[in-house]
Amino acid sequence: MNKEKNDIPTANKSHDGQTLYTLLVYSENIAGVLNQVTAVFTRRQVNIESLNVSASSMSGIHKYTITCWSNEEQIIKITKAIEKKIDVVKADYYTDDELFIHEEGLFKISTPQLLDNPEISRCIRHHDARMMEVNPTYTTVLLAGLTDEVTHLYSEFKRFGCLLQYTRSGRIAVTRSFDDPVVRFLENQENH
Repeated sequence: MNKEKNDIPTANKSHDGQTLYTLLVYSENIAGVLNQVTAVFTRRQVNIESLNVSASSMSGIHKYTITCWSNEEQIIKITKAIEKKIDVVKADYYTDDELFIHEEGLFKISTPQLLDNPEISRCIRHHDARMMEVNPTYTTVLLAGLTDEVTHLYSEFKRFGCLLQYTRSGRIAVTRSFDDPVVRFLENQENH
């Protein structure tokens, strides 16, 4: 596969015959759990594409949102290995169509180039991005949306030659099911 240097794989594209999976891992809020979880990926030589850790809807339970390229057989093994960790409450893997997904991209672009090229302004408006700060040297732009939208704006800024800095948040996601799967799991555990 021929890739340009600035080509970024997106969520909807296959990556060497693999699928982008999102794992939602719930654990007790204990130091060292993140290391245990990432070690599972390291042992299997699977690269983590994004990682976000935050509090969950349940007190004392943290939620890890992890994305990686894998095949189904391997992702099942990874999920089972993570669930075996003592402090992990529940782990599940999902494809993009099973989740509501959100990311943010933060861009620093050249203000002189922005002022000289009206196409850059139109591009920002077209993507519904927000200018956070404008000063004579640089402008910061924030875009919230899907991975493809953020990476597309990145490509556009690169094409215009105005990009000074760029960062993208880790994915955040909730399932399309009515309630949180970990809540159902814990309720079933209590009833048995």
